[in-house]
Amino acid sequence: MQSKIVWNLLAPFVSIALCSAGLAGTITIGFDDLSLAPSSFYNGGPSTNSSGWSSGGAAFQNDYSADWGGYWSGWSYSNVNAPTTAGYQNQYASSAGLGLGVNGIYAMASGDGGWINLPANSTPQSVSLTNAAYAAQIILNGDDNNFARSFSQGDFFSVKLTGWSGLGATGTATGSQTFYLADYRSSILADRYVVQAWTPVDLTGLGNAQSLNFVFDSTDEGAYGINTPTYVALDNLTVATAPVPEPATATLLLCGGLLGVAWCRATRATRYAPRNYA
Repeated sequence: MQSKIVWNLLAPFVSIALCSAGLAGTITIGFDDLSLAPSSFYNGGPSTNSSGWSSGGAAFQNDYSADWGGYWSGWSYSNVNAPTTAGYQNQYASSAGLGLGVNGIYAMASGDGGWINLPANSTPQSVSLTNAAYAAQIILNGDDNNFARSFSQGDFFSVKLTGWSGLGATGTATGSQTFYLADYRSSILADRYVVQAWTPVDLTGLGNAQSLNFVFDSTDEGAYGINTPTYVALDNLTVATAPVPEPATATLLLCGGLLGVAWCRATRATRYAPRNYA
């Protein structure tokens, strides 16, 4: 009888506590909260002078300059669908076509060291990557301007994803993952490949990263660095979210007080409850 009374008194407080606690889960950043006209892109300029943009609680670095006709680095977003068209003019197209979301939008990185700040209280889980059409077509067929060459046995093109403990790729490295966008290192022709489809990449090895950055490497290098166009397309960045804890001291005091009140009421109820001696 006493335990039943205690539970009846405590049940509302238990429900409140459970509802108040933040529940763990996952968020997939697929850019469905963004919008673009068909076959277009956003690269940060020229009128906005943006230093970045956001989607799904994540912040994407973007740097745009109007100098020399305008140029950008970091991250843009696009729904251009021209996966086999070669040339710099097609730099915003992924080699997989449209993105994985309902609006077809995906992110495109250019340059080196572009970073992403993850949503608060989250850790990276996975992401889908593919080549830019511009890079893939050069790797497969070479460059008409002879700036970059097509790949042969022994070549590779990769992007290294590194997690950082601070925002904006600051603090200490929490882990890294290298993804080969093209790999011709094998002596077996059938094992050589250029990524042209959305490919999942496991990011759990990056630990409790607050931000990510992306650094390219290639065997096609010249006097000024990598000749292979340093682009990568990204979609469906998935993060695990952690519950947000209540302030510890206040929570303990509140729970202790509620338990004390419930126990006193239960004890009083059983002590003075009518008894049937028949």
